Formats: sequence, structure tokens, C-alpha cells
Amino acid sequence: MKTPGTSFFIAEWRDAVFLHYAVPPEALQPFVPYPLDLHDGMAYVSLVAFTMKHLRPRRGGWLTALPFKPIATHEFLNVRTYVRHRGEPGIFFLAEWLPNLLSVLMGPTVFGLPYRWGRLSYQHDLTHGFDSRVEDRASGAALHFTADAIPEARLAASQPDTLTAFLLERYTAFTALGPLKRLFRVQHPPWQMTPLNVRVHEDSLLAHTGAWHKAARFIGAHYAPGFADIGMSRPYLA
Repeated sequence: MKTPGTSFFIAEWRDAVFLHYAVPPEALQPFVPYPLDLHDGMAYVSLVAFTMKHLRPRRGGWLTALPFKPIATHEFLNVRTYVRHRGEPGIFFLAEWLPNLLSVLMGPTVFGLPYRWGRLSYQHDLTHGFDSRVEDRASGAALHFTADAIPEARLAASQPDTLTAFLLERYTAFTALGPLKRLFRVQHPPWQMTPLNVRVHEDSLLAHTGAWHKAARFIGAHYAPGFADIGMSRPYLA
């Protein structure tokens, strides 16, 4: 039997942009079914915009990858916060938007993930700049952000025991679907990233993840080109 955390799926995660918000814990905790993990007394929410490619089982080659083709490649927007469950630090997704309707229908049942159907358009390029928009198909609420090109940017891993490491280096995801609490783990090297001077032009999408956003303060962003082989475990009871 595979142990929790054993990689069962693999995929590419490419061109990730992280937008970070500081939130008073008392404003965020009512929307999170796990205890918040705080940094210097403050809670945080991060928006992670990236593209997933070639999702497939780790074993079996093209034969097992074939059934995954309809959901293998598409954009994501994760709205996540930072929690600690039974002593283990991790993340909890407040909401996730993606353009693939089949994935939206499967995600809650298989992983307990709060998938929502959206229109996503990403330009994430250190040489040519950043211009990204996510729109909720049901309400029309949107997130739109831009950033200038920084072709001279140097990529590096975050330093241990810093706020950047706290926000980026998380390898367990806790989920909740009604009373059912689960977790899955991811495996990849530390993010090679650079700070990004993001301008948020619209963030009405955040209102659909809870009233915490009224007390939130945008504190900065990072860009990471991502990895070719991200490992993901199957879901397990938390």
C-alpha cells in the first residue's frame, strides 16, 4: 500500500505568479476549517496563477496518460491560505478557478477541492511582461493584474525562516468537503523565483472567497518559471 505523500500523479507547473495578501487572523479564520498558521501574528492569503501541463499517472506511460488528456493541460488560479493541522504546516484552498469544465466537475469529488469554472488568460513572461485576467463564468467577477518585464531578473530560492519561504514552500494541501477532511502532498524542489512588481487592476473575484478580503492588504508578488515534474499524491484522510 502506498503511504501518504507517495507520488501517484505527475505534471508540469509552469509560469507561476504568486500574489500575497496579509489578513488579520480574526477576519480569515471563520472561512477556514483548519487552524491558521501565522507568521509574526498575521495570517496570509496567496493567489497563485499558473499553467498545468501533461497531468498523468506516474506509472504506465502513454497508456495510462491517455484517459487524462481531456484534463491534462489548462490554467489555474488558486486562492490559498496557510494552515497547520496536527502539527503539520500546509495550505488550504479557499477557491480555485480553471477553464476546464470536466476538471471542475471532478475536482470536488476526487480531491475535495473547491473548483469553479472560469475564463483564464495568462501572459507570464519575464522578457515581455505580465498581463493576466481571470473571470468567474457565473458572476462575471474578475481578477486582473499586470507587471512590467524584468529580463535581467535573477532567480533564487527563498531564504529559510523568512516570510517568503513561509508563503512559497508548502508541500501539503488540506481540503474539506462538508465533514470530510483530506490531504494530499506535492513534491518538487524549492521554487526558483524573483520578486515581481505587480499592479492589481481589479480584484472583485476575491469577494467570492469570503469577506476576509475587506480586511486584506496586498503586500507583494513573486514569479517562478516552475518545474517539469511535479509529483502529487492521491488524497488521504486528514
